[in-house]
Amino acid sequence: MEFIVAEDMLASKWKRFANHLVDLVPQYAITYGLAYVFFYIGEFTGNYTLNDFWNNLPVLVDYIFGYVLLVLYYFIFERATFRSLGKYVTNTKVIMTNGDEPTTKALLIRTLCRLIPFDALSFLGTNGKGWHDSISNTYVVDIAKFDSKRLVAEELEKLGQNTEIDVQV
Repeated sequence: MEFIVAEDMLASKWKRFANHLVDLVPQYAITYGLAYVFFYIGEFTGNYTLNDFWNNLPVLVDYIFGYVLLVLYYFIFERATFRSLGKYVTNTKVIMTNGDEPTTKALLIRTLCRLIPFDALSFLGTNGKGWHDSISNTYVVDIAKFDSKRLVAEELEKLGQNTEIDVQV
């Protein structure tokens, strides 16, 4: 069955923005959580080496850590469930442009494209697709709208199929 993802199935710009904001929370929580863990390890042991190391990271290393965390966060979540925490909150998910589940390659491309400067705001354009969507040939859809239209398309496909009736005499 050939399925076309219609524009009305796409997640709204506001949902996409909410996804971004919600997805920042665990990334910051991990970063700040590590800072607190290293501090309390120092408090407990009297050795503040990890805390001092963490607090004195060069800016470049700090950026690299943030980017690695971003890549791991999105790739692990979207590979496992086709959703991030933000997408759970807004009831959206990632799909391929033909409506199928995204491939590992597409998700990796999608995740790496998030490193493009200003990509996080690129979905605010006219069609509501971010650069990481366009480059990876994926969409973020509203699950309820997508599932409803996909079900209708599947039912119409079944109606159009010839079925043989076995009549016994």
